[in-house]
Amino acid sequence: MTEAQKRELEKALWGIANDLRGKMDADEFRDYILGFIFYKYLSERINLYADGILEPDDIRFADIQEGTPEGDEVLEAVRSEAIDELGYFLKPSELFASIADRGSRKGNNFILDDLARILENIQKSTMGSASEEDFNHLFEDMDLNSTKLGRQVSDRNDLVAKILTHLNRLDFHLHDADSDLLGDAYEYLIGKFASGAGKKAGEFYTPQQVSTILARIVTIGKTRLQSVYDPTCGSGSLLLRVAREVGMRQVGGFFGQELNRTTYNLARMNMILHGVHYRKFDLKQEDTLERPQHDGKFEAVVANPPFSANWSANPHFSTDDRFSTYGRLAPSSKADFAFVLHMIHHLADNGTMAVILPHGALFRGGAEGEIRKILIAERNYLDAVIGLPANIFYGTSIPTCVLVFKKCRENPDDILFIDASGSEHFEKVKNQNILRDEDIAKIVETYRARTGEDRYSHVAPMNEISANDYNLNIPRYVDTFHVEDEIDLEAVLAELKSVDVELTDVDAKFATYCAELGLELPS
Repeated sequence: MTEAQKRELEKALWGIANDLRGKMDADEFRDYILGFIFYKYLSERINLYADGILEPDDIRFADIQEGTPEGDEVLEAVRSEAIDELGYFLKPSELFASIADRGSRKGNNFILDDLARILENIQKSTMGSASEEDFNHLFEDMDLNSTKLGRQVSDRNDLVAKILTHLNRLDFHLHDADSDLLGDAYEYLIGKFASGAGKKAGEFYTPQQVSTILARIVTIGKTRLQSVYDPTCGSGSLLLRVAREVGMRQVGGFFGQELNRTTYNLARMNMILHGVHYRKFDLKQEDTLERPQHDGKFEAVVANPPFSANWSANPHFSTDDRFSTYGRLAPSSKADFAFVLHMIHHLADNGTMAVILPHGALFRGGAEGEIRKILIAERNYLDAVIGLPANIFYGTSIPTCVLVFKKCRENPDDILFIDASGSEHFEKVKNQNILRDEDIAKIVETYRARTGEDRYSHVAPMNEISANDYNLNIPRYVDTFHVEDEIDLEAVLAELKSVDVELTDVDAKFATYCAELGLELPS
């Protein structure tokens, strides 16, 4: 896979999404285009797999005659192996290329009913197997009868047929076992849709630049991860970004939870498209704080929770193992520290946790202040505070920070503060601030080396934190004040006198010109 091939595929997919969505909102069309891409992937993946196991018998999967004794016998054998290995099954007549070819014909090209049946059959093929939960209701957001696709059935059929025809021309390069071309392109599309989704973007996507910072921090010194966990996993991009830092095959298990059903479906598709085996990921759809679905401890824990979200803060949580030893619950109007304590509860002793929070979590008092004090003074879990630029997330311009936690810290006597919010540490692109590769590298290297730098970072001893009453507001620790050059007042006065002389001369000339022209001198 070359970079040019990657860019070409990304450009082609985004072009299809833009050209064919008509009047539908981008975030609505997203679910259709990403779903059809996923269907094409599943088709090509099983076709390649089946051809591989049938090669000794000199049989091509697409050529098997369905409905014949011999053909059905072969299909049953392939189905059994495919369900175990891939987690699903498609018949040759259900492959993407077959249905796309029918849709591209002139005349009788009605495919909507068959397409809906095929998407349902993918899910049905997993029933009773280990992969059932991973495919359950996976295509539910693709309502082919929705008037969003067209007022008339024929209009809907024409639009869907055009999408499939365009996608059918693209090479996903699945024959290259080491290529993640499609996975990268899928992530690119999710990011593009997020950039135009406003406030909704935060529900499913963390900008890649921020994901990279978290991913590199939690994998420092590691070549393999036993597990990675994201309690607000969105489309799964943060989990996958962590895996890229050590190698996708070097992660023992992916665990995540997501409240939004549509986003949860995106996350499962994203995992499968990146080649993560269905047995290696465990994603759940539920409210993480109210009804947590995982019990384990995880080596890498990352999250971009909804900023200052509401939660019940029900008194019964006072006896919940996640919160009971802190004496106070996070306020119902600001769940930031509820997420923090939930994540710490699931952090393994040898693990690292990185979470994105609004700046208010650094200094707000009340219950949050008390929780902060316990985390620092009693547990000594907080390892670093990293300030990010404002306007770096889609849908919100507020400044944010990254808190890094470890249960067994290598540097237990201090906390590192990094202020990467200065204008010299990011680039402004249109209405968004962007962290460049060098900005990301500087943050990660400063964290790794744990170094102090004027107007950028400071290693604060615990007595300094205590003296600030456990207020973590970054300007208390990193002085970003720039000393202005001294002003030579005598030189300034001399310049003013010179200007005054020049003005007097100009006024005199102006008065002369007015007199010559017979004009009254303006007051």
